[in-house]
Amino acid sequence: MFMFKKIVSQFLSPVTLIIVIIFAGLFYLWFTKKQTRGKLLVSVAFIALLLLSNGDVTDKITGYLERGFQPQDMQMASGTYYDAGDEDFIKYVVVLGGGHTSNPELPVSSQVSDTTMVRLVEGIRLYRKHLGSKLILSGGSVFDPLPGALIMADIARELGVNEYDIITESGSQDTKDEARLIKQIVNDESFILVTSAAHMNRSVAMFRKLGMNPIPAPTGHMFSNVRRDGPLSYFPKSGNLCNSESAFHEYLGMVWASLRGQI
Repeated sequence: MFMFKKIVSQFLSPVTLIIVIIFAGLFYLWFTKKQTRGKLLVSVAFIALLLLSNGDVTDKITGYLERGFQPQDMQMASGTYYDAGDEDFIKYVVVLGGGHTSNPELPVSSQVSDTTMVRLVEGIRLYRKHLGSKLILSGGSVFDPLPGALIMADIARELGVNEYDIITESGSQDTKDEARLIKQIVNDESFILVTSAAHMNRSVAMFRKLGMNPIPAPTGHMFSNVRRDGPLSYFPKSGNLCNSESAFHEYLGMVWASLRGQI
């Protein structure tokens, strides 16, 4: 089921769908007399590509996903989950992995994705704010010989985290597994959950479904209320397309989790 989910999600990603539509359109244009249908399909693909690589459109797609929870520092200032003087009641800071590729020929910092690195840095920052807490690093292995959690642990040690404060969860393949396995570690203790802002809604819902009450610490935000590139923001950019891909992946993940009763 896990592999089926991964394959289906790839076929439903915006870039894959756009390529399929272009291929279909070119087929009609080159090999059939249905020129109007071919032109329509190519036009639809062009418009979709233009919209999904536009910053304003991307912000609207990602904004809904990322507005659910405030960053940790804002929560502390407002007392949303706890007051600034109550930091010591946090026992664990949990960081969810976001992809890796182990390669001993590369520095360890190059063996994790940008998503994982941003989450890890935020997790270490919060771990240092909460004296006496433990840093739980989560992430298994799907196609890689090494679990992501072990690589994250290597980076954390290089960045000065006490080895005895690091706990690795290396048996998970997806967020559902992470929630289940982390529950066995944290039990009923309070913990901060660090993951990408777009991924936080689904993650929190899955953890709560299992009876846990994580304190969300979103990071790696794609949405911005402020744009300072003026008219350049209307030009298509590959980064915007990448953000759109990530957002659609998350929307699909929420639908799948809902259908499976995981949230």
